[in-house]
Amino acid sequence: MDIFNKGGIVMATFFMFGKYSSEALKEISAERTEKAMEIFKNLGGEVKSMYALLGDYDLVFIVELPGIEQAMRASVALSKMSGISFRTSPAITVAEFDKLIT
Repeated sequence: MDIFNKGGIVMATFFMFGKYSSEALKEISAERTEKAMEIFKNLGGEVKSMYALLGDYDLVFIVELPGIEQAMRASVALSKMSGISFRTSPAITVAEFDKLIT
């Protein structure tokens, strides 16, 4: 994983791809976005980027979290709060990948 030290805590990068339900679309708001960011903060993480998408997924969050447990908790909490279903993938940089395979 793209692991780095953030204030003494080892962090990992995750891409969280979201798909809106028809109900979730009705509730889009800046307030809900702020609530989502608070979920990550409460789990010791940080949102690095958020993008709206066209295609198979409607949005992607690029986040840093202490580990897989926090990523799972974030995914469940976000789905419960928003009605958006998430597919979460751990990510590493290509440079880190190159180190792993050589």
